[in-house]
Amino acid sequence: MNQNIRNIAIIAHVDHGKTTLVDQLLKEGGVYRANQAVEVRAMDSMDLEKEKGITIKAKNTSVHWKGKIVNILDTPGHADFGGEVERALRMVDGVLLVIDAYDGPQAQTRFVLRKALAHGLKVVIVINKIDRPNADPAKMYDKVLELLMELEATEEQFDAPVVYGSGRDGYMMYKLGEEKKDMTPLFQTIIDHVPPPFAKPEEPFHMLVSNIDWSDYVGRIAVGKILGGVIKVGDPLFVIRHAEGGKKVRSKVTKIFEFTGLGQREVEQAHAGNIIGLAGFEDVDIGDTLDVREEAHALPFTQIDPPTLEMQFAVNDGPLVGTEGKLVTSRQIRERLMRELKTNVSIYIDDADRAGVFNVKARGTMQVAVLVETMRREGFEILVSRPTVIEKIVDGARHEPYETVWIEVPDECVGSIMQNLANRKGQLTNMEKLTASTMIEATITTRGLIGLEIDVINATSGRGITSHLFKEYGPYAGEVLTRMTGVITATEPGETTTYALLMCQERGKLFIGPGEQVYEGMIVGENPRNEDIAVNAVREKALTNFRSQGSGVATGLIPAAKMSLERALEYIAADELLEVTPKNLRLRKRILNTGERQKAKKSGK
Repeated sequence: MNQNIRNIAIIAHVDHGKTTLVDQLLKEGGVYRANQAVEVRAMDSMDLEKEKGITIKAKNTSVHWKGKIVNILDTPGHADFGGEVERALRMVDGVLLVIDAYDGPQAQTRFVLRKALAHGLKVVIVINKIDRPNADPAKMYDKVLELLMELEATEEQFDAPVVYGSGRDGYMMYKLGEEKKDMTPLFQTIIDHVPPPFAKPEEPFHMLVSNIDWSDYVGRIAVGKILGGVIKVGDPLFVIRHAEGGKKVRSKVTKIFEFTGLGQREVEQAHAGNIIGLAGFEDVDIGDTLDVREEAHALPFTQIDPPTLEMQFAVNDGPLVGTEGKLVTSRQIRERLMRELKTNVSIYIDDADRAGVFNVKARGTMQVAVLVETMRREGFEILVSRPTVIEKIVDGARHEPYETVWIEVPDECVGSIMQNLANRKGQLTNMEKLTASTMIEATITTRGLIGLEIDVINATSGRGITSHLFKEYGPYAGEVLTRMTGVITATEPGETTTYALLMCQERGKLFIGPGEQVYEGMIVGENPRNEDIAVNAVREKALTNFRSQGSGVATGLIPAAKMSLERALEYIAADELLEVTPKNLRLRKRILNTGERQKAKKSGK
């Protein structure tokens, strides 16, 4: 064992302060110069992470503190990115469980803690944000102990040390009421209670690839913890392919990277127990084994929880194809999706039975939305279907996934949320009165969960908080209505006019404004009734000698209701698609021609 190394992962529910806590550890570990501006949430390096304010990809960093190397993995807190958490836990020997001193343990806290305990990892409890109004750190610590008991932690895991403080303000304390000074109590607790990495320095080099990095100069970089031996630049080794049944490919190490602060540095050799990156492989994937011995066997790879949702990605066949994006062919889309498989272990992709269509299976809508948003920024145009659940046949009966959902809402909104859950066939399991709100706990099908978060936000004017966790597969619940409205579709192609939209808005809420390109079968608005309406959104006002074209129509048009990508994916029905381009999101019918669509509806297709 290397006594000077500690490998830890930071795990928590979304928005409990993991990434901000890492900022302070980096700052106190000397990563920043005295006069250097400290970037807020520096570990969230992806553009999407900065925009959404959440962590999407697990990332490595390293802090040097009093002669010790603390390798830190910052992990996502959203349930859809649980695969990132699971593989990160393979590289560490302990976890910092970050708990909000006001919110306490939440849905994802339960998920990540269960995984950490199953791996036998040591836990350090961090009660964070104790400076929040109405925070109750002592009560939240008791709730963590209750959760540890519920998850059947071992006696050693139950006796986890705890520190209190504020990651934002940069202080931690062993006990409440102590001096608010710096992060030393947390660093010291990590050194004292997280064991040095379990590794065998006397054995030949071997390592399990737990992450993949990329460099424009050296290509793919295999990231993992060295489980045994020493590796040097130039050493020959074998890649034992996880996806190809243990096939062995001969390779040579060309670069070795150690993580330091916010970057990497090249080293000539690395020792057992350290988390490193290795380059020199034509092809290497997460789950592969690297070993210097040709006779070696593949190391066991953690089974990732299976996906529960499936969506289809297809080639854009709309009239405006190619006008906004450069990457539109089936081959280009397929190559991009296969590339995603290399670094995203919790997504499954295969070819559908129709040409140019691909089945994408994932944990949740957010996970797919991140992939779609990334692709559109790269210049792709694609069609995406509504999420459907992945069903199973159990003892001859049809089963579907169920989830536990927790909804915290203001007291006056409880009635509307309960009605919404009833419409979605949710079963109430618990209700708890909090200081200024009510916590509703229910069991609901994954189908019923689609779109619920947006409904809660709308019903509570943005004050409601929803979190959910996969529970089990259960009997099929029957028809679930998640959209009670119809849509307004365009009948003519062209550019929308204010005159036409003024008449259209009398029929319902509009999704488009004047001067936008539409085509037949494109969805331009929502009908409050549960039926579809076709309208002409490009009609122009007939001109006379007495009235100008714009006269009398510039006022009275309500601004269009624009949807986010996640909202649009959850909004569309089974007979609809979302057209995604670098510049626009367009909702449309699968069958664009109005006559053909009506024929298909009559024939029951």
